Amino acid sequence: MSDSLPEPGPAAVPEEPSYEPAAPAPLGVERTPTGNAEVDAQLERLGDVDHLAADGHVEVYEDVHQGLRGALTALDARPQPTPSYALPSPDHRP
Repeated sequence: MSDSLPEPGPAAVPEEPSYEPAAPAPLGVERTPTGNAEVDAQLERLGDVDHLAADGHVEVYEDVHQGLRGALTALDARPQPTPSYALPSPDHRP
């Protein structure tokens, strides 16, 4: 009679749970129109991140930032005055 113990089998290794990244979900942030078409278009563009994975947000944010800077720069530009009347030609004599 042998006093040997049975050979242990392979140890059961628990499976690690697999984590899938969550699908993009809207943040539900309301965007209130400003009345400026250029700015409002940029605010609407921010809504695109609701449908992108997090690694796609940077591109949208940079695009919106550039668009808002452009809109602000346009506001700083002084428009050229336009005369509200026609100047008489040099040949015009009363």
